[in-house]
Amino acid sequence: MQQRFFLLGVCAFAFGVPVFPQQGTDPSVGAQASAGDGGMMTVEQAYLNSAEGVVIKEMVESRGHDSKVLALQYIQEALEGGRGSDDLQEALSRLATAGLFRVIREQGRVINDFPDIRLRACELLARLPSARTKDALIQVMCADREPSVVRAAVKSLGEVGINEQDETTATIGWISRKFSAINPTGSLALEILNTYERLAPTVRDRRAVVESIMDIAADGRYAAAVRARALEVVKGVVSGGK
Repeated sequence: MQQRFFLLGVCAFAFGVPVFPQQGTDPSVGAQASAGDGGMMTVEQAYLNSAEGVVIKEMVESRGHDSKVLALQYIQEALEGGRGSDDLQEALSRLATAGLFRVIREQGRVINDFPDIRLRACELLARLPSARTKDALIQVMCADREPSVVRAAVKSLGEVGINEQDETTATIGWISRKFSAINPTGSLALEILNTYERLAPTVRDRRAVVESIMDIAADGRYAAAVRARALEVVKGVVSGGK
């Protein structure tokens, strides 16, 4: 609640609009009234959405790491409060690519490479399943070099569940081959297998997915548990995830 009124206060100061919390009222009353109106927003809810958008956008665009952490916190609070929106999706997409396509240096040192921010943004994107979210996660998966971030993007793609024309599984297969060649990582391979399993009902070209899984199963650089998991997953993919 304190964060909600902080957001209102920031935007009230910026826009010159006086905002005061109601005194002597039960917050649940307003929520019940809103529900009784067929899901219509209260004035406070509508203003809060606008306030969140303004504050979060400023934090996302800031160069500082701490501001981006706060942006993620406010976005998580909004999602937990059922206030998902295209603006939040756009903010998360930008946070998920922070430092990937625009590198900022000071005295020769990169100052905007924040893999922890990208990882958390990928995790939160899974709560906003859409074609735009899928595209953003694929972009991160292809561009990022940090296995932990790529793993988070792969996991979220499985949770989003969109795999039109096998686009998602084909790209994951490419990522699997790429990291197997340059940086084989067991935790990433395991998440790739889990995501293949989730997306199995959507796969058209099962042969390509099976080949990718068997490459992991046959790679002695991965732990025995990872290779055993590959053999489990391949059975489900062959049967169509049934």
